[in-house]
Order: sequence, then structure tokens, then C-alpha cells
Amino acid sequence: MPRQVDAAATRRRILTASGELMRRHGYAGTGIKAILTASGVPYGSLYYHFPGGKEEVGVATLREGGEAYLALVDALLPSGADLPTAVRDAFAGAAELVASTDYVDACPVATIAGEIASTSEPMREAAAAAFASWIDLIELRLREAGIGVERAHEVAVELLCSLEGAFLLARTTRDVEALHITGKAAAATVRAALAAAAAAAGADPRAKVGSGAAAAASPRPRPGSRR
Repeated sequence: MPRQVDAAATRRRILTASGELMRRHGYAGTGIKAILTASGVPYGSLYYHFPGGKEEVGVATLREGGEAYLALVDALLPSGADLPTAVRDAFAGAAELVASTDYVDACPVATIAGEIASTSEPMREAAAAAFASWIDLIELRLREAGIGVERAHEVAVELLCSLEGAFLLARTTRDVEALHITGKAAAATVRAALAAAAAAAGADPRAKVGSGAAAAASPRPRPGSRR
């Protein structure tokens, strides 16, 4: 048991270090030596846990980042929340985060994905799966609030793209204005979608806005969906 604990702790140290470094410097700007130095792990231990070398570390780092931010999305947009307010607050929180790190830390997946989408299929797939999981959860929350399946998917994609684009502009300009502007626009989009769904439900008594269980029970199939 102690050896298993030690092995898990070693792997965790490697991924913690790689996640921090790749989020700040990107995949190309992060070398194995830097990961070893930051984690305090010997060379042989890294290749014991990740025999595929840097690319395998990158895949695991993307998966970890995806899972961590999925939990964050769940916390920021809990079931039953007032969605326009929650969305606006999420963007405002993102602005505070990026400013507090001196415009270094942002999305742990997008920073890497932009580099490797055309050069590493395993890493591209890991990044795509992370993005898909975030979209699926946002879409679920929108559907729980009564927005139709197709529109919920469109809004979820729009929100994620707005956030990632605003992150990029904020880091480039070293100004969080983009996050505040897109946050207000995203909240307005959600508010409009909710109003349209409510109007449609009023016009058709068979459509019930806010029936989360019923809305979540019939996911919209789409290519690449993991549901």
C-alpha cells in the first residue's frame, strides 16, 4: 500500500507541475527538464508513469485540466441557479482570476489546444473531449431551465467560445474589459433564450418550461457527442 500511495503521489506531482507550466508557457515552451525540476521527480520516475514521454504527459494534463474545469463549471452553474446572473458572475470571476495571475493563467486546455490541434492527434482528442464535456454540462443546465435542445446546444457553444475568446484577448491586451463585455452579452443571450422558451411554452400548452428532468431525458444526438 505505501508504494501505491507513493506512486500516486509521484504521478500527481508530475501532473501538477506540467499543468502549471503548460498553462503558463504552453506545450512547446514546457520541456521535460522543467517538469522534472518543478515536480522534484527523477527522470526515471516520469518515464515510469508516462512511457510515452512528453506527449503522454500532455494528454494526461489536458484530461486533468478538463476534469478540473468541468467541476468548476458545475460549481459556477449549479442546477436550479438563476442562469443569466450565474453566467455574468462566471465571466466576472474569470476576469478576476486572469488579472490576479498577471494575465498568465487562464484556461488549462485552450492554451495547449491551440498549439497541438494539428500536430498531435492524442492531445487533440483529449482537448476536444474536455471542451465537449463543458459544453454538455452548460447545455444540460440550459435545458433544465426549459430551453429547447437545439437552442441549448447553440447557446452552450456560444458561451464557451465567448469565454475562450475573451480570455485570449484579455491576456493579449492585459485588460479584462473583454471578459466583462462578453459576460454581459452572454447573460443577455441566456436571458433571451429563456424568454423565447417561455413564450413558446405559453403558445403551446404541451411544452413545459423548467421541467428539467424531462428536458434532460432526451439529449440531442450529434457527431462526436460522448453522451
